[in-house]
Amino acid sequence: MKHHDTKSLFAAAFLALAGSSLPAGAAEVVQVVLDQVKIIQLPENAVTLVIGNPLVVDVTMLGGNNKMILTGKGFGESQIVALNAEGEAVGETLIKVSSDDTKNLVVQRGLERESYHCNQRCQLTFALGDATRHMGEASGQIVTRNGVMAGAGGAQK
Repeated sequence: MKHHDTKSLFAAAFLALAGSSLPAGAAEVVQVVLDQVKIIQLPENAVTLVIGNPLVVDVTMLGGNNKMILTGKGFGESQIVALNAEGEAVGETLIKVSSDDTKNLVVQRGLERESYHCNQRCQLTFALGDATRHMGEASGQIVTRNGVMAGAGGAQK
């Protein structure tokens, strides 16, 4: 499936679910990459979203245009149900959060795992499931870099 087709496909799928009663297991499936966002059109009469597992996906409704922003927070699956003003289900979808393995390298050292993001060269990063030591080292470098960059930006003002 081409990337530019996915947004309209998701919108059509969600709108097709509006007002329908879905049998168990019939929810539309949406793939979201961990730490990335996806924007999806909601049924026009959706006023409330119910999230099955907020540790897997975060959802923000955008007012006025019936869209929601999905953010992958953890690996796994979570169901989202859209409700109308009367509390009736008007749509549902199953969100599957996974990693983008196309540019990632995982180094397994016995029971400990380390993650690297690779483009022209591999850089230290961290991902869910990495060893605590590795996550601390990578996040510490990121925090230090961001602090230095914030200080440099403040000095130029």
